Amino acid sequence: MKLILAVVQDQDSNRLSAQLVKHNFRATKLASTGGFLKSGNTTFIIGTEDIRVDKCLQIIKENCQSRDQLVAPVSPMGGNADSYVPYPVEVAVGGATVFVLPIEHFHHF
Repeated sequence: MKLILAVVQDQDSNRLSAQLVKHNFRATKLASTGGFLKSGNTTFIIGTEDIRVDKCLQIIKENCQSRDQLVAPVSPMGGNADSYVPYPVEVAVGGATVFVLPIEHFHHF
């Protein structure tokens, strides 16, 4: 048995959730916040049999696309902010960060 933790951008979470249900994967959704962009994410917690891990990863990959986004940089802390001009920076966001962990026991009460 495996535990899959998938951190996805909020824009992809509803589509991913619908596809997981369609393919009979049970998942718990948690609201989370990314540390770098401070933007909303959704963390999916999915328990599945070893033989279904590849199918789950395929569903995640197909439903969580990477996209470019303009982000205003944070002003420097403790420095002289008078000469600081915050130009937006384009960064790639989205996609999914996925962890697959072995599970020793699973109990459902």
